[in-house]
Amino acid sequence: MMDGTTLCPHCDIRFKITGAQLEMHHGMVRCGHCLNAFDARPNFSPDQADPQLELPMLGEPVMHTENSPVGGHLTPEVPPLAPTLPADETTAVGADTQPGGDALPTGPHSSGTAVPRPMTLAEQITVVHDENGGAVQPKHRIWPWAGASALLLLMLIAQAAYFFRIDLAARMPALKPALVGYCQLLKCSVPLPLKTELMSIESSDLEADHTHENQIALNALLRNRAPYTQAFPNLELTLNDNQDKPLARRIFGPTDYLPPSENEKTGLLPNHELSV
Repeated sequence: MMDGTTLCPHCDIRFKITGAQLEMHHGMVRCGHCLNAFDARPNFSPDQADPQLELPMLGEPVMHTENSPVGGHLTPEVPPLAPTLPADETTAVGADTQPGGDALPTGPHSSGTAVPRPMTLAEQITVVHDENGGAVQPKHRIWPWAGASALLLLMLIAQAAYFFRIDLAARMPALKPALVGYCQLLKCSVPLPLKTELMSIESSDLEADHTHENQIALNALLRNRAPYTQAFPNLELTLNDNQDKPLARRIFGPTDYLPPSENEKTGLLPNHELSV
């Protein structure tokens, strides 16, 4: 493949590239300006052949006249030339001079006009090889992202511990001391959980209180069906008439119905019953 130029799609810098560099790794190269790797083939432009001067072949005597153009340029009138040298002694063929003494180019790729040389970063191209072939992508530092991710994870754990502290303490009692210490910093508490759907009244009845006149006593059997200790609930008592219309209603707190042998702070053990 011939040489040419290519354009970096990241920084829009055009630079020269050889055919050998283009064929390596399926055209993947790294820009020396922005250090980004890219495929040089889509934007590759091959070098165009420079215009050639029609020069006589070496070894043939050249006859110049006063009006004969050389390489597309007219020569001014000059004194007669010296006798033509033999073909084997000819030293410069087609090297006629321009007005002012400037020599015409004689190389095979000479041009009558100067071709601007494109900006080149060929010296800055770095093609990095790896075992699997292809250009190696630039390495980025990942430790700042890893540190930020770890910090966000710790914040998420701290928030979860705050919002679910009651359930965590109930289901994993070994964590309760740590949660209590954590709440001391946040000015919160870790009370016993209470799910009324897991707390039931197995039986209840009303009877006259023989020790107090005109009073009735409520007896109930409270059961905790949860697999963990729960706080004592509030009990609501409603008295209805013969038409099931409420006549009176009262709510009893744990301090109202617990016997002296029970401590409100200890709660009701899992799968236990309590007569109140």
